Amino acid sequence: MADNSLAAIVLAAGKGTRMGGPLPKVLHEVCGRSMLQWVLDAVLDLKPSPTIVVVGHGREEVERSLAGKFPVEFAEQDEPLGTAHAVAAAQARLKGFEGKVLVLYGDTPALRTESLRDLVSACPKGGVSFLVAEIDDPASYGRIVRDAAGRFVGIKEERDASASERAIREVNLGAYAFDGPRLFTELAGILAAPRKNEKSEYYLTDVVGRFEKADVEVAIRRTTDPDAWLGINSPRDLARVRRVLQDRILARHLARGVKIVDPATTYVDWDVDIGEGTVLYPCTVVGRGARIGPNCEVGPFAHLRADAILREGAIVGNYVEVKKAVLGAGAKARHLTYLGDAEVGAGANVGAGTITANWDGRMKHKTTIEEGAFVGSGTVFVAPATLGKGARTGAGAIVTKGTRVPDGETWVGVPARPLPPKGTKGGNSSKEGARPGAGDPSRSGALAPGKGDDGVRG
Repeated sequence: MADNSLAAIVLAAGKGTRMGGPLPKVLHEVCGRSMLQWVLDAVLDLKPSPTIVVVGHGREEVERSLAGKFPVEFAEQDEPLGTAHAVAAAQARLKGFEGKVLVLYGDTPALRTESLRDLVSACPKGGVSFLVAEIDDPASYGRIVRDAAGRFVGIKEERDASASERAIREVNLGAYAFDGPRLFTELAGILAAPRKNEKSEYYLTDVVGRFEKADVEVAIRRTTDPDAWLGINSPRDLARVRRVLQDRILARHLARGVKIVDPATTYVDWDVDIGEGTVLYPCTVVGRGARIGPNCEVGPFAHLRADAILREGAIVGNYVEVKKAVLGAGAKARHLTYLGDAEVGAGANVGAGTITANWDGRMKHKTTIEEGAFVGSGTVFVAPATLGKGARTGAGAIVTKGTRVPDGETWVGVPARPLPPKGTKGGNSSKEGARPGAGDPSRSGALAPGKGDDGVRG
């Protein structure tokens, strides 16, 4: 149930010039989802009503990224005039609101719901609370300025701070809970005053300063979460936060009985499901949307991409890539293989060097390897193609587009054709799926003994 005494404003209008490239800052991904989506997950667990995302640069992309996924409203900051100006852009959507307003930045994906809940609880009637932390490298953070008695005086942004103020290690984390009516009263005062800072912007930290000068209660909450202060302003910051969130993801799977041999070299996206008893070997990457059943083995050096599904007991070994493919129970692909847009039946064995050639330059096509089939090393399936139940391919076979290898048969060669039963000169008793010329040794790269020099076509 929504909490009508709490609203939330998430600031997501920044361009993020130091991140590189045209992508809006808050859409850079961490462990398979945007940093903004991480923030909204933490916020929405508090059930605020409404939750407003303030957009600006890349508005359409940001709104599209959240459409149908998060119950939020949008407000636009028409000019990049600072954080206080961004909060003011949401004011019209909170007309008449009398509760608390949580305000935070969309580039702080490591913040936890627990920290935000504590922040909101600490907000006094008519006042403000905000999160701080003491960190070893405070560069780029606003410093918490106190008087000789230790009382809060204000927040000074680094670019406007003196040398002594820059030495302060207590910093503002950019997460606030305001008394709603008082917030917009003080915002009006900020927006009416000259912009007297180096960036010539309206700072939200100056709003906090006005609360302090008005002699209303200002509650400073020092977080005990060692990672809460990690905001993102550069690719380096992004990499650092990714490690923090990755460790949280892996810890969750370890607690559920997944064996991760080397967490330092294992990468698992946020929405992956992994069954109990499964082993992830080093240098394995498991992308978003992957589903791994119990008692599977993955890696080392394996890559499960989007929508890869492994049923119970399936094995994906070293240098195997799986994308939008299902491996049935007990199926194996142990070495040097690409399975894209494929379905591999229970108990099937996929030999080393197998490729499903799923892309024809215009469209993706499906390969089906049915239950109990055996794929010889170096087989290429030119999709769409099917290997029937219990069927086999010889090493180096090329199963051409539109081919269905019948159940139980063995096909070899280039292009693949039925291997004649022992004691016959060619052909196959089953014509299902046979292509023109199938069974004709002259159409195969594998010649009968005595043909060519040392078994090599002349």
